[in-house]
Amino acid sequence: MTAKETTPVKAGAVSVPYGHVIGNEKWRGSQIAQGLQGKIKLILEDGLGLVDFHLSNRSCILYISEADLVAGNGFKRRLVRFRNASSLHGIVIVEKTQISDQYFPAAQKFIVLELGMTLLPVANQGEASQLIIQLVHEQSKDHTSNPFLHKKCPQLVEASILRTVQQIPGVGKTKALLLLQQFVSIHQLCNASVQDLELVVGQTIAQQIHAFFTQTK
Repeated sequence: MTAKETTPVKAGAVSVPYGHVIGNEKWRGSQIAQGLQGKIKLILEDGLGLVDFHLSNRSCILYISEADLVAGNGFKRRLVRFRNASSLHGIVIVEKTQISDQYFPAAQKFIVLELGMTLLPVANQGEASQLIIQLVHEQSKDHTSNPFLHKKCPQLVEASILRTVQQIPGVGKTKALLLLQQFVSIHQLCNASVQDLELVVGQTIAQQIHAFFTQTK
């Protein structure tokens, strides 16, 4: 068994002060940690198990690197273990690069469709740190709501989830924004009927979106 397979899940709630992030000790000295410096308070701890960063008492981040995607199914086992053991809202940040691009569609379908988790693509750790800062600021503003399930955070949607929706064939930025105003999470969007989608983007694009999410995995 690999080290990741024997890592304790440790996916229970963690007490996170508002405006702080509790990160796994393995990220010390990383580009993400450096990017967070001076923007939010990062507390690094051992014993977080499968979780990379805790954003609040209810939500956390699991980071899938370019190397994780290319290496195969190890990241899938990690996410399944987390999903089965945790009541936390898991946000999966995935490095989508020129190297990992061919592996991304399959990972996207697995994470969004099969696990029902939120996926946010980034180009590198520097971009990931900016996304984490934004997530923490949004959650600190309104810690009683989930920013991915409510319409209170248009900036958050535009900065992160928008990137994933734009990857659907035929969907540009304008249509992606319209879709996310109607379907406030990727999970809702991927479960929408063709008829519901037609009301927003018309028949042709609606069929393309539906096919994108329902094609054989």
